[in-house]
Order: sequence, then structure tokens, then C-alpha cells
Amino acid sequence: MSSYAAAHTVEEFEQNIAEVLRRIDAAATRVGRSPSDVRLLPVSKTVPQERLRAAVAAGCRELAENKVQEAKRKSAEMSDLDVTWAVIGHLQTNKAKDVAAVAGEFQALDSLRVAEALDRRLQGLGRGLDVYVQVNTSDEEQKYGLPPADVPALLQQLPAFTALRVRGLMTLAEFSSDQARVRRCFTVLRDVRDRVRETWPEVAELSMGMSGDYEIAVEEGATCVRVGQAIFGSRAVPDNHYWPSEG
Repeated sequence: MSSYAAAHTVEEFEQNIAEVLRRIDAAATRVGRSPSDVRLLPVSKTVPQERLRAAVAAGCRELAENKVQEAKRKSAEMSDLDVTWAVIGHLQTNKAKDVAAVAGEFQALDSLRVAEALDRRLQGLGRGLDVYVQVNTSDEEQKYGLPPADVPALLQQLPAFTALRVRGLMTLAEFSSDQARVRRCFTVLRDVRDRVRETWPEVAELSMGMSGDYEIAVEEGATCVRVGQAIFGSRAVPDNHYWPSEG
């Protein structure tokens, strides 16, 4: 897996963001897609506030966190800035109130219980939330997300929760250097989306791809790529250390 130098200055962040966008553009062009159809979502987990402020100055207006408590803390610390926060990691129902309070987007909806908890908190606040249903496309036991076959059953029930706006599906690819295995995870998600969209046309977005595989994800139809290390720099531990997130 690639190693990325840490960015600290506005100029370093601008260079890293430009390189990621260049690669997104190239990947989209290879398969005849419009690069403008792909949203770059910077993942700021473990990155301290002072560096995040430089990233925002470089153009990051959306930031994503795996752990809701980290998103809550950073959103308070940086409340003077125009930043929208996304929570992309597994959520325990007792943390739903924090997601409802600070997140503009939640990309890890994987159960009716979480949907109920989020909707109740959102209704109390009088606001809505964009959500993505998380799908376990690699069939790995340690990963959260619904099996592909279970996605329609959850989507059938979600209209009851009127504060939730279902935008699409999300997945984490297999953590592997075998590009064929990684690509298969993305094609599985796209196929699931294409099937369910016949009944639920609002389920249009595909959030898939991270620093090590976002170009493959774009080639397979990603509309949102969640990129952290290629923008902020390598972390002390690998991505898969964070996947069974409890926040």
C-alpha cells in the first residue's frame, strides 16, 4: 500500500487535493464518465484541528469522521468555519443523538434499530439527514454492513422514518493488493444499486473507494470517494484498524 507524506500547510493540502482530483478525472475519463459526477469526501479521522484548518483553507468544505465523538469534538472546535461533517463509521444507537446534532450526512446505516434511533432524534430537532445504506460486499465477518441480499428489505421500511433521506449505498472494499478482488466489491455494490433503483429511484449514489483504491471505484461507478491519507498523509496504523469502529 502507498505511503503518503503528511500535509501541514495550505499549499501542501492544495497540492494533494489537486493530485487526487487529477486522478479522479483520469479514472472517470477512462470509462467515459464525467469527472463532475464524482464527489471527493476528505476523511479527517485522527487529524488534529490545526491541520484541518489548513485543509479547509485549501478548499475542503466537507470532512468525514469514522467516530461520532470525534466529529462532535471537531465540529465544536471548528464551529467558526463553514464545514459540513459526515459520519462514515458504524454507529451505536446510544450515539444517535450526536449524529443527529452535528452530521450533515451519515454513510453507515446498517439496521432498522439505527434508523429508528436517528429518526427519533432528528424529529426532536426538526431536521433531516442524508443517509447511505452500508453494504458488506466482501462478505467479511469483521465488517459492518448488510449482506447484499438484505438491502431491499431495509429499504422497504425506511420510508417510515421521514427525517432520513436515503441517497445511496456505501461499501468498504476488501483490504487487498489484488485489484480484481477490490474491483469485485465495487461491482457488487453497483449491481445492488442498479437493482434496487428500479423500485427506489432515490437510491442513486455510490460511496465507495478510499486512498488506496478510489481510482478503481471511480471506474466502477462511484459518485463519492472517501479519501483520507492521500490528502492528509499516512496514518500510524492501516485503514483496516478503523473499520470495526464502535463510534
